[in-house]
Amino acid sequence: MSSSVSSHAPRLTAVLRDSERVTPLELFFDLVFVLALTQCTTLIVGTLTWGAVLKGLLVLGMLWWSWVGYAWLTSTVDPEEGSVRLVMFASMAAFLVAALCVPQAFGSKALLFACAYAVVRIDHIALYLLASRDDPDLRRAVVGLALSSAVGTGLLVIASFTEGALQVGIWGLALVLDAGGPFVSGGEGWTLVPGHFAERHGAIIIIALGESIVAIGAGAKASFGAGVVAAAVLGMVVAAALWWAYFDVVARVAVRRLARAEGRARNEMARDSYSYLHFPMVAGIALVAVGMQRTLTHIAHPLGDVAAAAMLGGAALYLLAHVAFRYRNLHTINRQRLLCAALLLALLPLDYAVRPPSLVTLGVLSAVLSGLVGYEAVRFAEARERVRHAAAPEPAAD
Repeated sequence: MSSSVSSHAPRLTAVLRDSERVTPLELFFDLVFVLALTQCTTLIVGTLTWGAVLKGLLVLGMLWWSWVGYAWLTSTVDPEEGSVRLVMFASMAAFLVAALCVPQAFGSKALLFACAYAVVRIDHIALYLLASRDDPDLRRAVVGLALSSAVGTGLLVIASFTEGALQVGIWGLALVLDAGGPFVSGGEGWTLVPGHFAERHGAIIIIALGESIVAIGAGAKASFGAGVVAAAVLGMVVAAALWWAYFDVVARVAVRRLARAEGRARNEMARDSYSYLHFPMVAGIALVAVGMQRTLTHIAHPLGDVAAAAMLGGAALYLLAHVAFRYRNLHTINRQRLLCAALLLALLPLDYAVRPPSLVTLGVLSAVLSGLVGYEAVRFAEARERVRHAAAPEPAAD
């Protein structure tokens, strides 16, 4: 009896993942990122200046990189076994505190944000060290990650004692050095489960799209008329088009490519395609949400330079990330998405000159994105069906 109880007693250990299924705890963890996204949008909308956009993207970048670390971690170890579950809860609490600090991350809550962020990263490294006890290659990779994480976190602490352009510059340096560490050290040593890893990133795209829906609700007033209804419908069209662009074919091809790769090539593909290139996708969606929220509160008025750039430029950024994503995985260019992104950027000077009502700008965006989706669905119908329903994973053109 005693030996049986002892064998099931909690141990300070980590159990390697043996399933591609995303666990409930991981989904629970991702919910904290919902608040982080909302807070970053709030930071930008608060003043709607170019500086606010830069600060919002910097904060989102740091929080994204911390989330990415746990996506890699939980694709190596089972988060619901051993002591990992408790540490994950502690990390969620720290992540939540950091998210709450976002609106004042460059002001009165700068130091608290840095300290909470440090706890998130320390927990992450500690769990990885625990998981790499019997894997020297993984241990070496984790030590390298710990160094870049320490530098990035330390710079955030230093930045909390500064202000203005110097503070923003230190934040930018912290993000570059922290996120750049794995690129410099290479892809050796890491392990992941392809299906699980891709699904986690797909879920975060859905979370970001959910934030755009929340932005519609936040912008709508208690008493609203036909204009708000029209804006809500157009906003839903935009969100649906962004969802379609990713999940209809792109996500399916990417996960199959990741599964086929092995060793270092797989790790570098995962790092580049998911850890790096999914950030501009999420950032683009967040910027679109800023424009949507502004539209719902100022239906008959122009968006203004910053909000228009956020909405049209954010959608362009999302599509350009898709182009880079495809090129990284297939070494081909998605011309129609590249042209569509260029069109959205070209519309910005026109929007600045004409200054149409924000509802018109949102309508133009919804027309461009739905036109892109419709064109791809018709033009590449055969290839699309093959990718979605047949065993062959290769797309012809989409």
